Amino acid sequence: MRLALSLGRRGLGNCWPNPAVGCVLVHPDEHEDRVIGRGWTRPGGRPHGEVVALAQAGDARGATAYVTLEPCAHHGQTPPCAQALIDAGVARVVVALEDPDPRVNGGGIAMLRAAGIEVETGVLRDEAARDHAGFLNRITEGRPFVTLKLANSFDGRIATATGESQWITGPEARRYVHALRARHDAVMVGGGTAREDDPSLTVRGLGVTRQPVRVVLSRHLDLPLDGQLARTAREVPVWLCHSGRADPALVSAWQGLGAETLEAGVAQGQLDPVSVLQALGEKGLTRVFCEGGGGLAASLLNAGLVDELIGFTAGVALGAEGRPSLAAMGVDHLAEAPRFSLLETRGLGGDVLHRWIR
Repeated sequence: MRLALSLGRRGLGNCWPNPAVGCVLVHPDEHEDRVIGRGWTRPGGRPHGEVVALAQAGDARGATAYVTLEPCAHHGQTPPCAQALIDAGVARVVVALEDPDPRVNGGGIAMLRAAGIEVETGVLRDEAARDHAGFLNRITEGRPFVTLKLANSFDGRIATATGESQWITGPEARRYVHALRARHDAVMVGGGTAREDDPSLTVRGLGVTRQPVRVVLSRHLDLPLDGQLARTAREVPVWLCHSGRADPALVSAWQGLGAETLEAGVAQGQLDPVSVLQALGEKGLTRVFCEGGGGLAASLLNAGLVDELIGFTAGVALGAEGRPSLAAMGVDHLAEAPRFSLLETRGLGGDVLHRWIR
């Protein structure tokens, strides 16, 4: 199952709205079990991991299948994976986690058992739940899993008073950020970041074949029509979230450039992050990587929408006049502040990486 989980992670960021499922087929040999097939969900969400593993195995009769999520039981663009396992003649299926999707929700396991296949569930359940957190979030909460990245100086600043920020962290940290982008369905920033930095928000230097969707939150849609996002909107998807009061001419202009526009609600004078994430969930996104700026990060934290927090701390101090990584959050008492549990901390080049979960 650990091998199946590691295979499934290869699909993260590539197979939304489907889950990134890993599957390993093991055949009982005379002396020891032998792996005869392995697979993971392919880009675009199909074929599913079970189908890939079965195709590699060729003959899976009598084998045990280790699957990180309950095999699907419904007919979509492909037949049910539960039926594929039945037709292949596997003898046993070990499932890490049940699928809460109403179209499955125990149906896959029931199909397998009805066909006389032995089914065991719950193996490495917690690890599988972490890997599938994005898919589970979208099914149960209607929104994607949100990772917030903050890259700061030692004293929590993201730029000097004049706005200079390239580069606070070193090349190793920046390369790691590209790897994080690649493992998410979308990269999200606020309108201020898009205007000031003119970012491309693509994954570079890693040879990826499917770029994440680039999401920008801009209430008035007042973004540069000649920037990198505008110039490349037909090559890599750009989704712009705006309010209902955005200038229709700007909406048309961005659509003409190839961007997709999504209307969202407004709360306290800014785009409502709950409404935005619900809209992204409805479009199928399961994992969103937020890279700023401070206003967007603060609004997500205040709304309790940050599921994972990834920080990079550099050994440089910028002082009180530097720009803070978070906008004002209105926290008067420590008990009101969002708190996270530490998952990992380690050195990364000349910087420190720390990961936290909600």
